[in-house]
Amino acid sequence: MKSFPDADASSLDEILSNNRKWVEEKKAADPEFFHNLSKGQKPRYLFIGCSDSRVPASAITGTGPGEMFVHRNIANLVVHSDLNLLSVLQYAVEVLGVKDIMVVGHYGCGGVAAAASNKQFGLIDNWLTNIKDVVRLHETEFTGIADKDQQLRRLVELNVIEQVRNLTKTNVIQSALQRPNPPRLHGLVYDINDGLLHNLNVETSAAINEFQHIYGIEDVKHAEQVAEQAQQGKVSQGADL
Repeated sequence: MKSFPDADASSLDEILSNNRKWVEEKKAADPEFFHNLSKGQKPRYLFIGCSDSRVPASAITGTGPGEMFVHRNIANLVVHSDLNLLSVLQYAVEVLGVKDIMVVGHYGCGGVAAAASNKQFGLIDNWLTNIKDVVRLHETEFTGIADKDQQLRRLVELNVIEQVRNLTKTNVIQSALQRPNPPRLHGLVYDINDGLLHNLNVETSAAINEFQHIYGIEDVKHAEQVAEQAQQGKVSQGADL
């Protein structure tokens, strides 16, 4: 029977050692820190970011344990068939009651660059199609940028904008809009070169209003009523026969 190679004990020992140092630092600053943390969480923020190891969610936002709920995937996408993201979103909004949802991209994103390259990479190509859709939506602007580096930087921004718009279309956000104090949606880009976050000031109310007739809950209810009436009409016609 083939055995797995032994884990690198030294690298794991370093992780465990760092963990113990962190615990001691927290307890020295606040002896009740972990006791209080164990009582539950009530984060203000939901962070939807890229899986890139250079973008540590808590570090770049200055948030500590219990302050921010986090979901990460390749190129910080909001895909309507992604049950993982949708589950995180629903739990964050409906159970945790987060106040602000941030889609956070970053310049130099490998996923964005791969999507713009017209090369095949395997399984991930299916995921990157979502970014190619962003190119399609903004093709005139995208192709009009001559400098390739600037082109990719702008695509990072456009991708964040479209993912925020995708958030507005989800049934979780649409439902939250029917209740008082729905969460605010934001689009940010992190610049690895200088460590700064940049607010893209995505106008979500305009996007919500623009697509309300398609994605709005009231319109869904109306469609259900129309379908029910049509079905009842078929039943009545059948009875007359």
